[in-house]
Amino acid sequence: MVEQTKKRFITSDDLKKHNQPGDLWISIQGKVYDVSHWVKSHPGGEAAILNLAGQDVTDAFIAYHPGTAWRHLENLHNGYHVKDHHVSDVSRDYRRLAAEFSKRGLFDKKGHVTLYTLTCVAVMFAAVVYGVVACTSIWAHLISAVLLGLLWIQSAYVGHDSGHYNVTSTKPCNKLVQLLSGNCITGISIAWWKWTHNAHHISCNSLDHDPDLQHIPVLAVSNKFFKSMTSRFYGRKLTFDPLARFLISYQHWSFYPIMCVGRINLFVQTLLLLFSRRHVPDRALNIAGILVFWTWFPLLVSFLPNWQERIIFVFLSMAVTAIQHVQFCLNHFAADVYTGPPNGNDWFEKQTAGTLDISCRSYMDWFFDGLQFQLEHHLFPRLPRCHLRGVSPVVQELCKKHNLPYRSLSWWEANVWTIRTLRKAAVQARDVTNPVLESLLWEALKYSWLEKKLNRTDRFWFGFAWWLISFVIYFSSGRDVLSFGFLM
Repeated sequence: MVEQTKKRFITSDDLKKHNQPGDLWISIQGKVYDVSHWVKSHPGGEAAILNLAGQDVTDAFIAYHPGTAWRHLENLHNGYHVKDHHVSDVSRDYRRLAAEFSKRGLFDKKGHVTLYTLTCVAVMFAAVVYGVVACTSIWAHLISAVLLGLLWIQSAYVGHDSGHYNVTSTKPCNKLVQLLSGNCITGISIAWWKWTHNAHHISCNSLDHDPDLQHIPVLAVSNKFFKSMTSRFYGRKLTFDPLARFLISYQHWSFYPIMCVGRINLFVQTLLLLFSRRHVPDRALNIAGILVFWTWFPLLVSFLPNWQERIIFVFLSMAVTAIQHVQFCLNHFAADVYTGPPNGNDWFEKQTAGTLDISCRSYMDWFFDGLQFQLEHHLFPRLPRCHLRGVSPVVQELCKKHNLPYRSLSWWEANVWTIRTLRKAAVQARDVTNPVLESLLWEALKYSWLEKKLNRTDRFWFGFAWWLISFVIYFSSGRDVLSFGFLM
């Protein structure tokens, strides 16, 4: 880095030119930092910096970093300042609010939620083991399956919290909580979660940058996916072929069944990442944690008396977690979307546009992990869940002041909005005038003919059965299956 002797200035347009791998500059509060070589060491992953390079990233930096991170910036300062640096009224108010929360110690007051939740998880785990191993009643086994699903949900919330901020007093203990609650208990790698989740937060609801919206060939929230856009996150084309067209044509019917089996895809995504050539922090620890899960879970299932009960047990436990998958979809699927990289200058506005809150009574906060306040979480991701309800009125007032959307829907309303969004895209997918890449296997299938021959009920069951068959074919063909929705 260049030692600063006097201020040197560049314009915002000059800064924008430094946004390619090997040449990555960012500005924070008008000071320019060269992160070209440091990007691989970024604790939040490369994607966040690659998406925001060439811009002012002050708001995002404040949102995702504690105060201690500021002292590390000087080592990256290249001596330049942005001459035409400007702070919008929205950003100024947001930064003032973040500073107020920090002054009040809200980011450090975590309460005992994690301890209570882990205790609850331990009790449920003991009940599941007892119900499976010591009981012979099928009803005891079914109840155990439901408890296991609820256990996975609560454990995932702990993993989510520990991924955003330290839920313990030390970093090693926090890492242990991450591996235990994520890899060991749920079978989903915390490394995979960080990789996708950090990108989701930075590029919230960008169709080509946010992995939590990229579910081709089974789901699409916008007809812009029908042009086979390239995923900037995965680095490949999301091909909208006749198979995708058919599956998406029935997505408003298949959405909930997909959520019931979506956990299988999360297992697959974990293995694909851990055994890929990508840089994976703590790869060995993550693999060890996954091995723990795939030791105790099959062993537990093996205690069931027959294969029928085993299949029902596994399916039911996974189906229960669909509640969580659906919740995360409700927070974003029906919100505004855009294409292109996130813009650091309107970061606050993009978060409000791409997020929906779910309204519920305070006694349900434990069930939703506080993440029903999704906008508050996106604006202040380091804020412990116990404070999200308390800051909600302040965030609502800030949105109202700047004429920005603040949408809080009931669980039922959010489901209606989501299904309406999926149905709109489904109807557009059936438009045969919309060209897709040729596929000899599927081109013979004519959707309009099927629509005329099948009544509404038949179309649902036909669509679901065909979706299931097609999903198996699609996966077994070796094509990469994208994430279904560990969405926060």
